[in-house]
Amino acid sequence: MLRMSELVLTDEERARAGERLVALLDRYERGLPESRLLPEPDRDQLATLLADLVPEKGIGVDGLFDRLENTILPNSTTVAHPRFLAYVLGPPNGVAAYAEAVAATINQNCNFWQLSPAASVVERAVLEWLASIVGFPATAKGILTGGGSLATLQALATALDDRVPGFRRTGLQRSAPPLVIYTSVEAHRSVDRAAAILGIGVDHVRHITVDDQNRMDVDALTAVIDADREAGLRPWCVVATCGTVATGSVDPLDAIADLCEEQDLWLHVDGAYGGLFLLCEEMRELMRGAARADSISMDPHKLLFAPLEAGCLLVRDGAKLRAAYAFDSSYLTVAEDPLMTDYMDYGPQLSRSFKALKVWSALQAFGVDSFRVATRRTLELAQHFARGVEATTGLTLLAPVTLTAVCFVVDDASHSDHTKLLETLAAENTALLGPVMINGRHGIRACITNHRTTTEDIDLILARLREVVASRQR
Repeated sequence: MLRMSELVLTDEERARAGERLVALLDRYERGLPESRLLPEPDRDQLATLLADLVPEKGIGVDGLFDRLENTILPNSTTVAHPRFLAYVLGPPNGVAAYAEAVAATINQNCNFWQLSPAASVVERAVLEWLASIVGFPATAKGILTGGGSLATLQALATALDDRVPGFRRTGLQRSAPPLVIYTSVEAHRSVDRAAAILGIGVDHVRHITVDDQNRMDVDALTAVIDADREAGLRPWCVVATCGTVATGSVDPLDAIADLCEEQDLWLHVDGAYGGLFLLCEEMRELMRGAARADSISMDPHKLLFAPLEAGCLLVRDGAKLRAAYAFDSSYLTVAEDPLMTDYMDYGPQLSRSFKALKVWSALQAFGVDSFRVATRRTLELAQHFARGVEATTGLTLLAPVTLTAVCFVVDDASHSDHTKLLETLAAENTALLGPVMINGRHGIRACITNHRTTTEDIDLILARLREVVASRQR
């Protein structure tokens, strides 16, 4: 077959690419249990990627797949390994690669609906489902983002537009009291980053102390807000956390919502880690106050196991989200349609990928109940890990296990000892765990957000930790 374009595969090449791709995906899946968690990078191989960055002549389908299999895959971290437990990062679900391929094939630009009618409805369906999980009213609107950090940034930009008169016209170029944001000392650094980007300034972010369960102290929050008002500053927004990164603690959302209502403060809930545990009925009471937030961020690329990137911002009053981002553009205008949404009016991007397809496809293929089961299993495995730590003389939990972060220390071990232990566990391919510091104490953190992890994996890690403790006691 003759090529119709230099950039289109022939029938034979397309068949060969499909054959190679299916074989690659199959080998990768089958090889996960024995794969290296952290491969030793082959620097010579990686250097060839720079040397051959833009070849004049292409290497063809087989040449490309050879490079993928011989250079890219062997030098990539195996995040889908069942004992990859260092971060709040789960492996993609089984249908994800296929959904991503379809999204790349049709290449919808999800900005205004004429360019992506089906995508517009799919994203709306996903967002309305997520809003229903939180308990938001029908007035809620949202948008899929690159992740929780961008969702928080976009939420605070929405709050500025809503709570600061004239902000859209003048920005912060005005004579007025400085605005102040409140969050906890355990909050994600994306809050500080958003304050810096938006011109609020990190000096105007108050990091409130926490209680013995690492939750924001509401009395301390109230006192700091009162002191700022007395000093002539303007309290404006509180960012509460539904699942802190270090310990998985959940701030007292109802009490914080009460305070925000009394003081007319915007309440954003960072639920990037923990928000989707609302899928589990047993977690709904703990997280009930999330439904009272003005905005909430969640990450489908965590507990819905979508491939990166798939974050989400939901705003209780969707009109406020649109008011912050919508601008008239005559060359982009199409007739409004009650079924469709122009997502360019709900966020800062114009060109947007079809992120919703991978989320929607997994929900269609597996059903919501499968995600409830997988999510509940991570909670159960974390408790199993915690019980194993508590039952082991020489290991001590550093914090209560609220969600799936298990933080612990080897008794009498130094920070250097813990670092070396983490390196050893990774080098011998036992597990990839991470460091943590809680209340000034350095320790180890396992975060179980991996749908492939089993009880046997946790028991293997615990057995190895017991060997380490026993060797220190000899």
